[in-house]
Amino acid sequence: MHYDAKTNVHGLKHDPFKTLVAPRPIGWISTLSADGRLNLAPYSFFNGLCDNPHIVMFSSQGRKDSQVNAEATGEFVCNMATWDLRDAMNVTSAGLPYGDSEFEAAGLTPAPSIEVKPPRVKESPVAMECKYLQTVKLFDVDGVKARYETIIGQVVRIHIDDAYIEGGMVDIARIKPIARLGYKDYAVVDEVFSMTRPGD
Repeated sequence: MHYDAKTNVHGLKHDPFKTLVAPRPIGWISTLSADGRLNLAPYSFFNGLCDNPHIVMFSSQGRKDSQVNAEATGEFVCNMATWDLRDAMNVTSAGLPYGDSEFEAAGLTPAPSIEVKPPRVKESPVAMECKYLQTVKLFDVDGVKARYETIIGQVVRIHIDDAYIEGGMVDIARIKPIARLGYKDYAVVDEVFSMTRPGD
């Protein structure tokens, strides 16, 4: 099959786009508001953009608390969502009333960061402290503004649980990060394979 992605008339039960762009890593973003309120939310439109410097992005539909807080304070933290933390991550996706703590609702522990004020998720084996760089407004080919905006930040400090470092390398299969697919589906990375790029 094929269909016009602009009109998005595909005849399927659900829009397959998110299933086709998969798996997508989950940016579990912790922020503080300007008045010190803690927020934690998962974003599946998340990824690394470059490694020198280390720059990441997450994309928000509407100006949600994570975006507002990152822009207002200039800081956020990306925590890794894992198989062991899948239920807690899901709890933090709920739309709680402003000021209610997702950390508390999910039974998670805020851990102090070093270079930014928003805390890390203590239970997560990986966290990246970030300084906000910019927000990119998205537009379609006709110049119509999209519902999403992309928040970009530079990673200034990385935390990795030493228990997952083997032989000088991170054992990602033991960490078991989860990723978003389409519909209500997720994937878990618990097995990896290696290939050598030609010329390396």
